[in-house]
Amino acid sequence: MHEYSIVTALIEQCETLAAQHQAEAISRVEVKIGILSGVEPALLSQAFEAFKQEGVCANAEFNMHIQPLLLQCHDCGQQTEQNERTIICSHCNSNRTQIVDGEDMMLMQLEMATP
Repeated sequence: MHEYSIVTALIEQCETLAAQHQAEAISRVEVKIGILSGVEPALLSQAFEAFKQEGVCANAEFNMHIQPLLLQCHDCGQQTEQNERTIICSHCNSNRTQIVDGEDMMLMQLEMATP
């Protein structure tokens, strides 16, 4: 399960940012997960709950925002949002599209408690 290694890296990033801002704890972690990121949200959430037990994220709330696939069509020029894993333009049914968003997982926001 690669979600474990992703959560390990995410918590390390949170700890680094907390140290840079002299924060004692992190109360909220928000991430954006693209539907083509290869990350399974339910497994990621379980992994976060399992690995946050020690350190600055111990009491952190974990919020995920699922990013739909955003496509730019090279044939009709339309930008479309897809909530499923497809690269077909919903306007003209072309497969000549470019993915604009929806492939990444990003740390979007941290809420920190400072002394």
